[in-house]
Amino acid sequence: MSDRPVRHPWSKNLPSGFAAPVLWDSIVIGSGMGGMTCAALLAALGQRVLVLEQHYVPGGFTHSFKRGKYHWDVGVHAVGEVTERSMPGRLLAGLTGRRLQWASLGPVYDAFAFPDGLQLGFPDNPQAFRALLHDTFPEGRQAVDAYFARVREVSAAMRSYYLARLAPPSAHVLTDMFTRTARRAFGETAQHALDRLSGDHRLKTVLAAQWAYHGATPSRASLAIQALVTKHFQWGGYYPVGGSSAIARELLQTVADAGGYTRISADVAQILLEKGTAVGVRMRDGEELRARRVISAAGVSSTVQRLLPREVADTRWAASVRALPPAPAHVCLYLGFKGDIRSAGAGAYNQWYYNTWDTEIDAWDISDPARLAEAPVLYCSFPSLKDPAYDPGPEQRHTGEVVTFVPWDRFSGWLGTRWKRRGDDYDQFKQSLQDSLLEQFFKKLPGLRPLVDHVELSTPLSTDTFVRPTQGSIYGILPTPERFANPYLRPRSKIAGLFFAGSEVATVGVIGAMMGGALAAAAVDPVGAARLLRSL
Repeated sequence: MSDRPVRHPWSKNLPSGFAAPVLWDSIVIGSGMGGMTCAALLAALGQRVLVLEQHYVPGGFTHSFKRGKYHWDVGVHAVGEVTERSMPGRLLAGLTGRRLQWASLGPVYDAFAFPDGLQLGFPDNPQAFRALLHDTFPEGRQAVDAYFARVREVSAAMRSYYLARLAPPSAHVLTDMFTRTARRAFGETAQHALDRLSGDHRLKTVLAAQWAYHGATPSRASLAIQALVTKHFQWGGYYPVGGSSAIARELLQTVADAGGYTRISADVAQILLEKGTAVGVRMRDGEELRARRVISAAGVSSTVQRLLPREVADTRWAASVRALPPAPAHVCLYLGFKGDIRSAGAGAYNQWYYNTWDTEIDAWDISDPARLAEAPVLYCSFPSLKDPAYDPGPEQRHTGEVVTFVPWDRFSGWLGTRWKRRGDDYDQFKQSLQDSLLEQFFKKLPGLRPLVDHVELSTPLSTDTFVRPTQGSIYGILPTPERFANPYLRPRSKIAGLFFAGSEVATVGVIGAMMGGALAAAAVDPVGAARLLRSL
């Protein structure tokens, strides 16, 4: 392409000399993993696509930020199924021209510490994982085997399930015949399935211990989503070489190479409808952009609540989407270190610290900042150790992140205030959370205390400011049986010319959002998408 950007495939304004069409083939709202995948796939099929991102950095939860010499990702900590032994890995490789590379987190990708001293490192091999559980719970061997059988059953049913998402709800009689196994698993809670397999509370907690990767506790989570997390990491976890921002750079370059572009700081106010058909978008400054179709990757729930005209938002189908609860919000402690953090206990693998065997406690109780108890679970990640391209320099500068879930309602009173200018009461509350979380972290990894050089806490209000999910949820709609029974969470919306992309039309996480983007592109161009996917 003659107009290929020299440095980045995105900017606030289209580059000088860029021949922008009056009518784009497709406009994609949001540059998260779902939007970027959809845009790149449509670009690979010959479309000129305009991606609109309200933040000044593209990538959604795959973007990164820096403070001085420190860089952190905001949502990519471990990704499975990225090697070309899997279909998602082949698709991602194909859409990035194999420019995007991945590094393994090692033979153990997740390490768990439980309250009674039990420590388990989840290995990057399904046979080794099964053997680990057999050795740890010898009386639960049958239950472990039965759980892995359900995982295989769910995994095998997903191809038909995804294809059925491309059909309209009116075709349910036909699609139901091919998705019975998947629908049964999506309709059962993880807790119900685990209770049927075993009476050992500790074993059931270990099997469900990765629930934070999708955000729903076992009593609320669909069994299918828990099984898919297990399957997702059966061959380990990976991290993008060059950091999480490499994902956006390579996918959006594919869009630019086909004559498309990505505009940052491009705030969409409303999707334009004419005679019931989506024809473009109106920006916050009043500018109107036209396209043959619009794909919203901003989340189905967020689209319904923020981007559609009132007469559409009040329809029955839109109300059914609004009624679905979001997954929990989170806080993240961003840490900068100087020194050898490996010798102090850090590693490329993720470290989980449970203070309870009760997996139904889904959020830290922060109702009284003067008397904060410890968070029930900490998720710790050290991105600088995951990236083989990272150079810590002579000062050995490294980064860490500590994540836990919190109630959105505790922050909603400050909604609408400006970033870094939310008021003294907010700053004091945030400082209390930061101090408490930092002390809890040091109890787990005390050797890191003298190495800390930078501390910063992000709250759900930061998530709302920069990504805008409903109620600050990092995972979108809570993955309950009710969510997966909703007939309108599909890539083809009830409005002509409007499509949905992202995790809410598929499953959660980076790869779930990617599959939601692929489904949206397949709904736009079924023949072309099928031909491209067969070639991978």
